[in-house]
Amino acid sequence: MTFRLRGRYADLTKGAACACCDPRLHDFSQRMDTEISRRGLIFGAAATGTGLCGAANTVFAQAGQPKATLFENVRIFDGKASALSAPSHVLVVGNLIKSISASAIAPPPDAALTRVQGGGRTLTPGLIDAHTHIMFAAVPQLAVLTTNIEFVTVAAVKEARDTLMRGFTTIRDMGGPSLGLKRGIDTGLAPGPRIWSSGAFISQTGGHGDFRLPNDLPARPGDFTYSERVGGAAIADDPATVRQRTRELLALGASQIKLMAGGGVSSVFDPLDVTQFTVPEIRAAVEAAENWGTYVTVHAYTPRAVRQAVEAGVKCIEHGNLLDDATVALMQDKGMWWCLQPFLDDQDATPFPADSPNRRKQLQMFSGTDNAYALAKKYKIRTAWGTDTLFDAKIAARQGAQLSKLTRWYTPAEILKMATGDNAELLAMSGLRSPYEGKIGVVQEGALADLLLMDGDPIANINLIEDPAKNFVVIMKDGTIYKNTVS
Repeated sequence: MTFRLRGRYADLTKGAACACCDPRLHDFSQRMDTEISRRGLIFGAAATGTGLCGAANTVFAQAGQPKATLFENVRIFDGKASALSAPSHVLVVGNLIKSISASAIAPPPDAALTRVQGGGRTLTPGLIDAHTHIMFAAVPQLAVLTTNIEFVTVAAVKEARDTLMRGFTTIRDMGGPSLGLKRGIDTGLAPGPRIWSSGAFISQTGGHGDFRLPNDLPARPGDFTYSERVGGAAIADDPATVRQRTRELLALGASQIKLMAGGGVSSVFDPLDVTQFTVPEIRAAVEAAENWGTYVTVHAYTPRAVRQAVEAGVKCIEHGNLLDDATVALMQDKGMWWCLQPFLDDQDATPFPADSPNRRKQLQMFSGTDNAYALAKKYKIRTAWGTDTLFDAKIAARQGAQLSKLTRWYTPAEILKMATGDNAELLAMSGLRSPYEGKIGVVQEGALADLLLMDGDPIANINLIEDPAKNFVVIMKDGTIYKNTVS
């Protein structure tokens, strides 16, 4: 089979001399993927019971007949504004928002139409979680490190469906073997969100992404760790290897590159204060990513780790809870993004044993969260939001609750904007490496139809997003309805 080039690159294979780019083989590959997608969507809808609710309002499509959905009498949060619109109507045709109007919209006469009577409910863009580990979110850490990858993948398939049904139509995966899961979702084999995948996170030996056991060190020359063999991590200890691993990930389809630039909470070897990699090593990844039109982001908490990453040309910082004024001012000067998580010592904290090294690091990190958000607001840093949930299905299920707790620092309108329009702008930094063509994170004509219909006003009551099973009455991704409980 050929590599599946995105539609915009299809011309690159025409007339190619090599057998792997033979047009006949390319056409066969496309037909196979189309058939997989068709069957997957049919079986997926039957298995989940979604996309079939509200059937009384649906005219089922005939062969070749376009599908359309008409949302009537809804108030819109468009992903940008601070208030809801007046009562409006929104027409979706195929996977795009076709028209938005304050007056009634006449649907296409030849379309298989689903009418959704909004009844004054709120229509919003699908939510975006900009820092996830979809493969590792719901499986205990011991299982991730010791069980076979097939089990972890099955758990991730379930978590992907659950993520979508919580209203998160897009995620940015910040490290793990998620590229295969992404392809399975995109071809319709399983329901789930759009995934901007980083593929394996890149770590130095003894860094935050090195999860070997102590008796695995010293490493055998030329040996690959279990995490590397399954695509979860990539260990690199010099610029040439960092560059190679970056290029490999981009070749496999990564949308952006993630490096571990400092100590972490869940890892064993590294204290929180340590700085990881060197400027030349990080710059090797930055240069390789920029040659592919995308960017590097780094895991880092401390000023020294972040300053080194800034010097190397990194475009985004993940976490950064322990930063100071001078470092955040530098980030502002460079126009960087800051993907922050509302890490607090509450029910969403990963439950490390009391007084363990991991717990002590966790408490140290928690102590900086309030100051980090204050600095982000003070310096008007472009701020994204993500959960970074790891190893706990109960915490993963509270994805919306982890968003609503931002009321500690932001208004409900600011929170919704961060989790839709703002996060979408961060994802757009992947440029031509973005895996989906079209605009997300907004309710605008011409944008992709990733939409939620909420039973209530989330600007007046942001806590609605904590109970998606009750309050999200329609969930649509790419123009397909996965949930519809409107009578």
